[in-house]
This record gives sequence, C-alpha cells and structure tokens, in this order.
Amino acid sequence: MFKKILVPTDGSALAQSAATTAAQLAKSQGAEVIGVYVIDPFPYIGMGEASAAGLQSYLTESRNLAGQALDALGKVCAAEGVPFAGDTIERNVVYEGVIETAQAEGCDLIVMASHGRQGMKALILGSVAQKVLTHASVPVMIVKG
Repeated sequence: MFKKILVPTDGSALAQSAATTAAQLAKSQGAEVIGVYVIDPFPYIGMGEASAAGLQSYLTESRNLAGQALDALGKVCAAEGVPFAGDTIERNVVYEGVIETAQAEGCDLIVMASHGRQGMKALILGSVAQKVLTHASVPVMIVKG
C-alpha cells in the first residue's frame, strides 16, 4: 500500500517515537523511509559582519542538529531493516518544506509527531503537524505525544 514514507524530524524524543512507528509500518509494507529536517531561516536580520558571523554560526549549528536527528532516524530504520534516505532543507515555513519534500520524493504517506497542544496554546503556537495535515495531498499519520 505504501512505498515511500516521509518522516519529518526535529531530533526530539517525540519525533523519535514517530520514527519508530514509521519504520515499523515501512517494514510491514516493504516501503522505504525518507527523513527530512527543515531548518528555519536565521531569526536575526541585521547589518554588517556580526550578522554574517551569526548566520554562519546558526547554519553550522542547525546543520549539526539536523545531521544528528537524521542519523538517529536512520538507526531506527536500520534496526527494522528498512531502507532510509535523509535530507536537510532550508525553508521559511517548515510545513511547506515538509509538503514540498513529500511531493519531490514521491512519498505516499507522511508520518510525523505532534505535541497534542489544545486550546489557547494550539492557537497561539500553531502546529506544524496541523498545517501539514491540512495542506498535504497525501495521507498523514500523526503520532501523538
């Protein structure tokens, strides 16, 4: 039924739980897992050398965190004997990066974690998972935390 499963990750324990669910599902379906880590844009817009140095430091740290998160996802997939490929992308809007990756990779399912915020917290903080669920053209499985 599923051949390519996209798993967005931020390296959190909650994302790791979604990774486990996705890897087990992929194993049962004979599918592969595609991991994606979306880097938010540099949060400071300034001028001069301080801005350039800050940007480089931010990108270096973000790429290191992305590598660690994707390595952890890859290990979960390896433990289940599931093929895995990971990628790090930079997007202004995280949910759009997730959806673009799903389309570009030809994924037929997105498995991702959600913190399960409710009420005012959900309204104020927004939810990447909710936006992916709303805008994706493929099925989305939400693993609640």
